[in-house]
Amino acid sequence: MQHIQTAFLFDLDGTLVDSVYQHVLAWMEALDEEGIELSVWRIHRKIGMSGGLFTDQLLRETDQPIAPDRVDRIRRLHAEAYKRNAKKIRPLPGARELLATLTETGVPWAIATSGRLETAAPNIAALGVDPAKIPVVTRDQVKYAKPDPDLFLAAAERLGIPIENSVVVGDSIWDMLASRRCRALGVGLLSGGYGQDELERSGAIRVYEDPSDLLKHLDEVGGRR
Repeated sequence: MQHIQTAFLFDLDGTLVDSVYQHVLAWMEALDEEGIELSVWRIHRKIGMSGGLFTDQLLRETDQPIAPDRVDRIRRLHAEAYKRNAKKIRPLPGARELLATLTETGVPWAIATSGRLETAAPNIAALGVDPAKIPVVTRDQVKYAKPDPDLFLAAAERLGIPIENSVVVGDSIWDMLASRRCRALGVGLLSGGYGQDELERSGAIRVYEDPSDLLKHLDEVGGRR
């Protein structure tokens, strides 16, 4: 019987790097500058969406006008605030080891993030990932981001692996919803702040604490050559 090659498609923020709360605080700073008051927990619930969908939902919740120039300004303010704290961001425990193990065993993998390159680049560098060798798909490269499946579809295509043979690893319900929509297997991590029940209800077939925990159980989700 022929072995089916499995590919791993990773979200970035909260999945491979410990950056969720920096994003939350950057969005809060951007909203404060626009005179928009919103509780931190409401911001956190939307981390992992595309920036455009994120700001649209936030502005709807606060009954604020959703003019395109205002959305773009908030996104720009967020990027500037986030970059000021980017040096403090570190890979999550086991992230680099997990990626190295997949590489060493010949399992293809890629990164697919709802972040734009301007905010994703420092985190990709912190992981030691070379985009010239490993496919990295950012928000700039697709029409729609999560919960739409475009990012993961593009990443699988660049690897040359059918999306049905792919495992999507993410920390948010938006990752899991996107994985269901493209018929990939979803694996959730608790390292972004979502609970196990939430991730499982959104489609995760397995949930682990962080990349280190996933590495210990890699064989459970097809992570072998």
